[in-house]
Formats: sequence, C-alpha cells, structure tokens
Amino acid sequence: MKGFLIASVRSGAGKTTVSLGLMAALAKRGLKVAPVKCGPDYIDPAFHAAAAGRPGVNLDSWAMTPEQVAGLVARQAEGADVLVAEGLMGLFDGVGREIGRTGSSADIAAALGLKVLLVLDVTGQSTSAAAVALGAKLLDPRLTILGVVLNRVGSERHRRLCTEAIEALGLPVLGALPREATIELPERHLGLVQAEETDDLHRRLDALADFAERNVDIDRLIDLCGNVAPSTLAATAPLSPPGQRIALARDAAFSFVYPHHLAAWRSAGAEILSFSPLADEAPDPTADVCWLPGGYPELHAGALAAADGFLEGLRRFATEKPVHGECGGYMVLGMGLVDATGTRHAMAGLLGLETSYEKRRLHLGYRRARLLADGPLGPTGAILSGHEFHYASTQTTGSDAPLAEVADAHGNAPILDGSRRGSVSGSFFHVIARVD
Repeated sequence: MKGFLIASVRSGAGKTTVSLGLMAALAKRGLKVAPVKCGPDYIDPAFHAAAAGRPGVNLDSWAMTPEQVAGLVARQAEGADVLVAEGLMGLFDGVGREIGRTGSSADIAAALGLKVLLVLDVTGQSTSAAAVALGAKLLDPRLTILGVVLNRVGSERHRRLCTEAIEALGLPVLGALPREATIELPERHLGLVQAEETDDLHRRLDALADFAERNVDIDRLIDLCGNVAPSTLAATAPLSPPGQRIALARDAAFSFVYPHHLAAWRSAGAEILSFSPLADEAPDPTADVCWLPGGYPELHAGALAAADGFLEGLRRFATEKPVHGECGGYMVLGMGLVDATGTRHAMAGLLGLETSYEKRRLHLGYRRARLLADGPLGPTGAILSGHEFHYASTQTTGSDAPLAEVADAHGNAPILDGSRRGSVSGSFFHVIARVD
C-alpha cells in the first residue's frame, strides 16, 4: 500500500482543503483510500470518511503507544490501495522532547515511513516560500519531503516565481491552487461545522475533487510517494469497551467519538446502541453502560433542557448502571449550563457541576489521567491519555469526588479533576487511549 502525509508549517494553510480534495479525487479514480488524521481531532475524520468512502482514524504519537498506533494502521490498511494522512497544526508542532512521542505529524510520518506533501500558503510572498520549504526539508532528518503544493496563488507570475525558487532546491512543485473562496467549508468555534451538518456535503466534496484534479499532478504524486512501512510491533487496542452493550448518545449535540474507539469496541464484540437526546430519546435500559460524548450541547442547551424523556430516562438508567460523560456530555450530567446569552438551562442533575459558555475561555491541551475509582474508563489507578478542547468554564463541581488526578504535557503539577457520584462520572478530557 502506498501512502503519504499532507502537512504544512502552520494551521490554516490549506491542509484540509488539499487532503479532502485528494482523498475524493483518488476515490473517484477507483482507488481504495485509507484516511488518517494525525492528533486529537473529531471533526476532520468524519469529512475524511465522506471523501474517501471508508472510515477515518486518528493516530497520535503522544497519546498512543507505538503498539497502539501500529494496531490502528494495520486495521486501517486492510484492503486499501493508498493511505492519505492529514497532519495537524504545523508539521513539527508537538509537546515534550521524547523523540517519536511528541504528538507531532512528523512523528507519525517517521513511524510509518510516509513521505510528506508540503502545503505552502504563499500569500504575500514568492521566492521567500523557498526558505520555508528548505527549512521543512532540513529540520527533521527522519523525513522526506516528496513535493510541494502551493496554495492561494494569485497569478501565473506568482506561481512561476514560487515554483522556480522551490524547484531549485530539488523539491518538485506538484500543484498550485488559486484563491478560491467557493470551495471553503463553513466553520464554528471548535473547527469546521460537522460533516453531517454541512449542506450539500457530497457536492462540496465533488467540487474539491475536481479542484484537486485541475490543480495538482496526482499521477506524479502517486509515483513519488512510497509504501507504508510495515510494523514489527505487536498491535494493541487503545481502549477496552466500557460494557458489552453501550448506550451511546449520537446527534448534533453529542458527536465527538473517536472512530478508533467505536471500531475497537465492535471488534471486541461490544454492541453500540445509539440514541438521540435532541430527539428526546432515552438510553436503552437493557444497555450495560451509558456514554455521553462531547459535542455542542452549548448550542442546543434549550432543547436538551426541554427533553424530558431523555433526562428522566437518563436519571432512571443512572440509578442502576454506570453513566459517563466527556466534555459536553459531562456538562449535561451537571446541574445547569449557562449558554452564550447568559441564560441558565437545567441539565440532568446527576453531578454537582455548573458550567458557563457566556464568557468564553479556551481550555486546550493533552492530559494524562490516573483514575481514582473504578468506572467505565477502567479500574482504580489506570493511566489514560487524552485531550481537552473547549470554551466552557466550570463555576462549581459541588461536593462530588474527583474522577482522576490529571497532569498536562508540560510538567506542571497534577490536579484533581472531573467528578464522580455513585455510578455517574464525567470529565472535560476526552480519552484517547489507556497507556498503563
């Protein structure tokens, strides 16, 4: 199986546009595309799945062990012709100093032997773009830059100046994308508007595929990219299923579930019973556990507060069986949620948590958690890696016991975080893998 990684030196340079365009174009050519997203991202993999026609997966060198990465790649590669990975942030951006375990896209490229297709936003520059390309070529000796795609090119002269300077370095320029606002996807505060909420998604993806075909030399790209390096590591699953039958909230308010969790749970024989709180559906009472993932409850707080069937069903479920909430799901398990207008909405009241989205404050970064009690995430003392990304603020957690001792990736002292009361638990960090 061939493969390559699409990266840039910063966010917002056009990685997703190029990734979706190439995935969709390759799929339209009849190739079986295995999509990959580097790092902790819920939204891009859903777009990848729509563009490629098969599920995406996240790979993360900080949050996952090398064995877990190997297992996910092996599963993703089954029956595929080409693996297309999209990087996160800048190619080399990560945390810590442990080589190969920083969470950077460069780590994933090196681990899989993927050559890098570098996307450069050349707005406001021409020959100087070559300096950026040269830096990317030289900075990490583990990597090979297979070529460059220029983005937001203003004219033929602009394209020629950038191309001549970059190709003088021995780097082929494989594409030049003109400025084209009509192909941009809508965004909101946590990234792109979700795939299932995007109007005319397939029409947009067809347009991106045509855009890539017109402006990127795809044949040459495939010729230049190498094969995915086979792993000699014993594959392991990132997270065991929290129960045999899992009631999983799934709708526009609860959608942040990593594809690798769902795949691993199903592979282990677990059954996932989806329900929609926004449709006033309650968790299946025959399930062993209820899982409320993150998403956008702050945008649907009024509808959730009025969903009596969901709230009463959730409360009944929690009297006998475990319930866990991540980020947005955690907020809904609390007493109340204040929306952007300052209006408080009563939530399930299963935890003492009160949150507010009125005054937005960014909480972002990797987390390492040690569980303080048995629960759906694992036994007491289990070590989990995860990520936190939200704008809500905690006003109080009430008298509930903390769920875990949590540290960030920068060496700061651990803090007590999350909440647990009886069989109900929650936290703002999204679990990526168990790593103990």
